[in-house]
Amino acid sequence: MQINGETKIVGVIGFPIEHTASPLMHNAAFQHLGLNYIYLPFLVKPGELKKAVEGLKALNVKGFNVTIPYKNEVANYVDELKGEASFIHSVNTVVREGDRFIGYSTDGEGFMKSLEEEGIKIKGKSVLIIGAGGASTAISFSLLKEGISSLYIINRGKERGEKLRNLLLKIYPNSPIHFFPLERKVFPSLLPEVDILINSTPIGMREGDPLLFNPDFLPSHTVICDIVYKPLYTPLIEEAKKRGNKVVTGLGMLLHQGAIAFRLWTGVEPPLEVMKEALYKALSSAKNKD
Repeated sequence: MQINGETKIVGVIGFPIEHTASPLMHNAAFQHLGLNYIYLPFLVKPGELKKAVEGLKALNVKGFNVTIPYKNEVANYVDELKGEASFIHSVNTVVREGDRFIGYSTDGEGFMKSLEEEGIKIKGKSVLIIGAGGASTAISFSLLKEGISSLYIINRGKERGEKLRNLLLKIYPNSPIHFFPLERKVFPSLLPEVDILINSTPIGMREGDPLLFNPDFLPSHTVICDIVYKPLYTPLIEEAKKRGNKVVTGLGMLLHQGAIAFRLWTGVEPPLEVMKEALYKALSSAKNKD
C-alpha cells in the first residue's frame, strides 16, 4: 500500500480503540482491490466527540466507523441520518457526501447476516439481549423487523434499558418487549424461555471479566451469541461450547457490518473472503499470544 496525495482516509473512532480489528480487515480489502484508501484507528476521549467529528470533516476524511461508547451520541453530530439510523438514533458508519456527514447503522444487518451464515432462523424465536447501548439498539430493531416472538432486554442501568424498550415500542407498538435490570436472580426464570441469547456489552473483552449468569441455568437448545470478537472465544462462548450449545462469535457481525460500510464508502463490492481471512488470522493469533 503506497500512501500519496490522493489517498482517501477512512477509519474508526472509539474509546478504547486498541482492541479494534477493523483496520486489518479494511486495509487487506483495499490492498486486494488496489484501491487508494487507508483505514486508521482514532482514539477519542470522553467529552471530545463533537470536536473529533468536526476535525474529521475538516480533514476531508471520506468516512468512519463508530465503536463503543459513541454509537448513540455521534448521531447528534452528523448532518443527516439515513436508513435504520433515522429510526433508532444509533450510528456505527458515517459517510461523506460532498461536505456533509451522513450517519448509517450497519450493525443490525451485519448481525443478521452472521446468523444467516450459521443457518440460524429467528422468525418466531424468543430472544434475550444483554445491554442497551448502540449495538443492542441496532440488533434489537433488526430482530423485531424480522418477526421474533418476544424480546427480553437486560441492562445494568435501569434508565437506559427502559429508554431502549420505549424506543422500540414506538416503532413496533404491538411487540412483546420486556426490560429487566441486570441482576443474577432474573436469569434462572428467563433463560428456559429463551431461544437465542446475545451479549451486546463489552463484558468478556478484558481478562478476568465474569460471566453474567450461572451457566448451569443455560438450556441446551439456546443459541449463544457474543458480539465481542477479541478474544474470539469469550468466556461466555467457551462455556456455551463446553455445554454443547450452538454458538455465534463476534467475527461474523464484525465482518458483515464492515462489508456494508466498505460498500457505502467506496461504491465497490467488498472482497468478503479476503476480509474474513485477515480477521481470522488476527484474532486467532491474538488468542495464541494470550
